[in-house]
Amino acid sequence: MYAILDIETTGGKYNEEGITEIAIYKYDGHQVVDQFISLVNPEREIQPFVVNLTGINSNMLRNAPKFYEIAKRIVEITEDCILVAHNAQFDYRILGTEFRRLGFDYIRPSLCSVELSKQLIPGQPSYSLGKLVRSLGIPVSDRHRASGDALATLKLFKLLLDKDSSKSIIQQSIKLNPKHQLEPRHLDILADLPSETGVYYIHNAEGNIIYIGKSKNIKKRINQHFTNTNRKSKQIQNLVDSVSYETTGSELVALLKESEAIKTIKPKFNRALRRTRFTHALYSFTDDNGYINLKIDIADGRKKPITTFSNRDSGKSFINHAVEDYNLCQKLTGIYQTKTSCFNYDIKACNGACIGKESPESYNERVSKLITKNSYANQNMVIIDRGRDIDERSAILIENGVFKGIGFFNLNYQINNIEILQSIITPMQNNRDTQHIIQSYLRKNKKLKVVNFD
Repeated sequence: MYAILDIETTGGKYNEEGITEIAIYKYDGHQVVDQFISLVNPEREIQPFVVNLTGINSNMLRNAPKFYEIAKRIVEITEDCILVAHNAQFDYRILGTEFRRLGFDYIRPSLCSVELSKQLIPGQPSYSLGKLVRSLGIPVSDRHRASGDALATLKLFKLLLDKDSSKSIIQQSIKLNPKHQLEPRHLDILADLPSETGVYYIHNAEGNIIYIGKSKNIKKRINQHFTNTNRKSKQIQNLVDSVSYETTGSELVALLKESEAIKTIKPKFNRALRRTRFTHALYSFTDDNGYINLKIDIADGRKKPITTFSNRDSGKSFINHAVEDYNLCQKLTGIYQTKTSCFNYDIKACNGACIGKESPESYNERVSKLITKNSYANQNMVIIDRGRDIDERSAILIENGVFKGIGFFNLNYQINNIEILQSIITPMQNNRDTQHIIQSYLRKNKKLKVVNFD
C-alpha cells in the first residue's frame, strides 16, 4: 500500500517551517482507496515568495485546522503504507518535524519519485515535477498546490510501477527511515546545554577542541550535530566527549568570538571558516569629471573596501537599494552600462550626474553619506547590543576605524567614560573577517544602538 503525499509549507529557516496544505492519496497499486486533503494553519508567518508561488496566504488559513487537529488522520491514512513523494526527503522531514513538535515520532518507509524517475526514465532534461510530467505528457492542474502536485505524483508513480516490470528497483529504493536514536552520552551532553545565544566548543576524549560554532540556540544546534546524517556530523558524533560553551546574548559577539577562536585554535572540522567569509566588496573611485563612482567587485586584499559581502548577489542587492535610498546614478554605481544617460534619468528618477547635469559637489555629498554610513573607517564608536542577562549589555569597541574588542557592562556611565570602557574591553584581533562581520551585522540590524565619541 502506498500513500502519495505532497506538502506546501511556509518556507523559512531549516526545520522551522510549518505546513500550510497537505494532500495524501492512499493507493493500493490499482486504485485510490482513500484520500485526505486539507489546508493547515501553520501558526507562523508565510514567506512572501511562497505566497506568490502557491497562492496560499494567511487569510486563507485563519480558520483552517492546526496540525495537531489533523495529526491523527494523517497517522491513520498512512498506517502500513510506503510514503511516496517527489523529493521525499523534504516532505518526510517536514512531517517528522511537525510530529516532533507534538512529542511524537513519525516513522514510515518512503520512496522518492525523483530518484526512481532518474533510474527508470533516464535522460530527461529535468526531473522537477512540473517539467517531468509535461515532458511525459501527463496532465497536471493546480501546480504548487498540494492536491494538484500529489495527483501529478500519483500519475507519475503509476508510470514508474509499469516501467519497473520486475519490481526490483522500487523494492531496492524503499528507505526504511529508522528513528535516529541519540546515544546516552549525547543525551547527557545535551542536558547540560542552554537554549541561548553563544559560542560552543566540541571536545574529543583527549579534551582537544575538534569543532567551534555559534548559534542563537546552543542546545538546538548541538542536537542537530548529533542527529544529522552527513559525513562531518557522523564523525563529530563518534568523536565528541564533551561540549563547553560561552553565552553571549549578542549574536554579533558570538560571531566575533567564533571567528577569532577558529583562527587561533584551527579545529579539525572547521576548515570552511578558516577561509575568508566574504568574496565581494564595495569600492569607490573618482572619475575624470570629479564624480565619486561606486563598484561591486571581487574582494582584493590590496585594495581598501568600503564594505564587504558574502557573495556577488548580496553586493548587487546592496547597491540597488543604495541607488534608491540615496538617489544615486545607475551609471556611476556600475548598474547600467552606457555612454549616455542612465535608465533612471530617462524616467526622471536620476538628477543627471551621468551626463553632467548635476554638479559633482551635489552628487558626491550623497555618495559620501552612504560611504560614511557603511564604513567605520577612521570612526570612534561603540556598538551596543544584548548582554548575557536582562540587565546587561554588550559593547563592541572601534577606535579610529580599528576593531579593539568586546566587553559587557551594566551601567551606562561605563560606556560614557572612555577610560572605564577600555578597561572592561577584552582585546581581540582586527582583520578583514571581523570588519566584514561587523559591517554585515550593522546592515542587517539597522535599529542597533551605536554611540560615537571623539
